[in-house]
Amino acid sequence: MIKIKEISKSFGEKMVLEAISSEFDKGKTNLIIGSSGTGKSVLLKCIVGLIHPDEGRVYYDLRNFTEADKEVKSEIRREIGMLFQGGALFDSKNVEQNIMFPLDILTKMPLDEKLDRVNDCLKRVGLENVNKKSISEISGGMKKRVGIARAIVNSPNYLFCDEPNSGLDPQTSILIDELISEITHEFDITTIVVTHDMNSVLGIGEKIMFLYKGHNLWEGNHADITQSGVAELDEFVFANKVMSTLRGKG
Repeated sequence: MIKIKEISKSFGEKMVLEAISSEFDKGKTNLIIGSSGTGKSVLLKCIVGLIHPDEGRVYYDLRNFTEADKEVKSEIRREIGMLFQGGALFDSKNVEQNIMFPLDILTKMPLDEKLDRVNDCLKRVGLENVNKKSISEISGGMKKRVGIARAIVNSPNYLFCDEPNSGLDPQTSILIDELISEITHEFDITTIVVTHDMNSVLGIGEKIMFLYKGHNLWEGNHADITQSGVAELDEFVFANKVMSTLRGKG
């Protein structure tokens, strides 16, 4: 479980996040949604420690990450897997080397064990026997799956996904959503997904936080999001449903 308490962040005179509190449940797909510029990515960066909040605290299973010393922060970071929006794969490395990278920098695992772990993760995301392919040789959907394999190679307790369906067609997006959900439940991970994709929200949103102008305006799940009674959320849902429909027809 991850808990955030009264997280606030400003850049100059612009307040981006104001007193955000919530809990993200273990073994569930927790989604942070909202329009562009509403603070989703800033909140994610505060949670993983890429940005230090002006106020508030982040807890990883009761460990105060915000105020922890260097040793504890390093320990927690070793338990984190990240799937970045653009994939963030190394073009100079092949698939196998990309997935192995976290093991190279975070562990002293022997090479044969690293290779076994890489192959296990490739099998889990449905990409067996592509170890030696270069990143330029694989499709966008395959790159996302390689990114997921890299994110789980160190057996994380916490998985963060920043716009995992960005740039993908609707059918591939559904496959990525299902994969993230399956991995979350199979390994009992605390997963947080930042997205504006309504197909993801309605498909895998077991717990959803709706950010609006830096405020936590609503929390719930995919079953009751269309009956929230929050005008700003209704507008967001409608607009993004229309966009998802148009992309599907395209």
